[in-house]
Amino acid sequence: MVLNYIWIAFFLIAFVIALVRLIFMGDTEVFPAMMDSTFSSSKTAFEISLGLTGVLALWLGIMKVGEKGGVINVFARLLSPVFTKLFPDIPKGHPVTGSIFMNIAANMLGLDNAATPLGLKAMEQLQELNTKKDTATNSMIMFLVLNTSGLTLIPISIMVYRAQLGAAQPTDIFIPILLATFFSTLAGIIVTSFYQRINLLNRTLLLTLGGACVLVAGIIWGFNQLDKEQMNVVSTSIANILLMTIIVGFIVAGMRKKVNVYDAFIEGAKDGFSTAVRIIPYLVAILVGIGVFRASGAMDMLIDGISWTVKVCGGNSDFVGALPTALMKPLSGSGARGMMVDAMTTFGADSFVGRLSCIFQGSTDTTFYILAVYFGSVNIRYTRHAVACGLLADLAGIIAAIAIAYFFFG
Repeated sequence: MVLNYIWIAFFLIAFVIALVRLIFMGDTEVFPAMMDSTFSSSKTAFEISLGLTGVLALWLGIMKVGEKGGVINVFARLLSPVFTKLFPDIPKGHPVTGSIFMNIAANMLGLDNAATPLGLKAMEQLQELNTKKDTATNSMIMFLVLNTSGLTLIPISIMVYRAQLGAAQPTDIFIPILLATFFSTLAGIIVTSFYQRINLLNRTLLLTLGGACVLVAGIIWGFNQLDKEQMNVVSTSIANILLMTIIVGFIVAGMRKKVNVYDAFIEGAKDGFSTAVRIIPYLVAILVGIGVFRASGAMDMLIDGISWTVKVCGGNSDFVGALPTALMKPLSGSGARGMMVDAMTTFGADSFVGRLSCIFQGSTDTTFYILAVYFGSVNIRYTRHAVACGLLADLAGIIAAIAIAYFFFG
């Protein structure tokens, strides 16, 4: 519903601004430019979607091998001690614990198709424990904040888009996204724990979160010892080594489980083709809307206004061109994806704005969409502090993304 209003607003605002430019400035080129943008944006959307088919098929095939090889179950066992502390209201040994673990692990691996059904199952089981059926419980809110904070180890789709749009090293945003999404998730856990009065100073959580913070600090310190060129080379090399290790690891996991690795890969690869076809209308819709908005001059007015405000406050405004992706992400995944593609198309995939838009896209998830779908599935009307915690995690992710982008690419 929100995306519907935004999409309509793109066209109405663009039309009004174009009329003003025509009547008061005599700009006779604005309407032809807007119409040209509809055709060129539609063509771009189709070409991008078509080009995604092969890479999506590859990665979804690899992910299916990992899924059948039991990788998600390994994550579930590793996360078990931590999650029992974050969900103190869930009885020990309750089946919902397994569903939560599986959902979070699937999200971390980028298995969106597997994560959503597992998440809905977890919500149904949490609702069984709920004594006030129309009100969100603490466990529901913590679970959804972990989802909305967008912790992802493998940002496959973003790297695919970068490859499709001509990035020299599509994986160079791997480490920056990993760092940004870590800060988003950490902020979400801390804020939600504060609301729910969960003690984060227990041994298990201190070791886990503290260890993760030390690891991230070590990564940042290590990269700080390098110049920009070395940083880019090392970051890209580490990303490629990790990704190839994951591919081989998933295949080995499948072999250990005596899975027919080839058949599992083919099963997942088929989903890649259907996914690429399925996103065509969404990408066409959002890119045409953005194209018209940009061709009318409205996007330049918005960005120039924000840039002017930032400069007046004494800040560096290089990041402003990527802000539409960050502002759209809590509302719509497809909308933010369109903004990211538009930023890379307009400024270049390897530009600062292009890279930052990718980091924005990977640092958080679609907060309002996730809350609407998951709460709606169990008829929750009163969401309590879920929206506030989700948006604060998003804000932390945005701030972290900007800082990390300047650190790596500024």
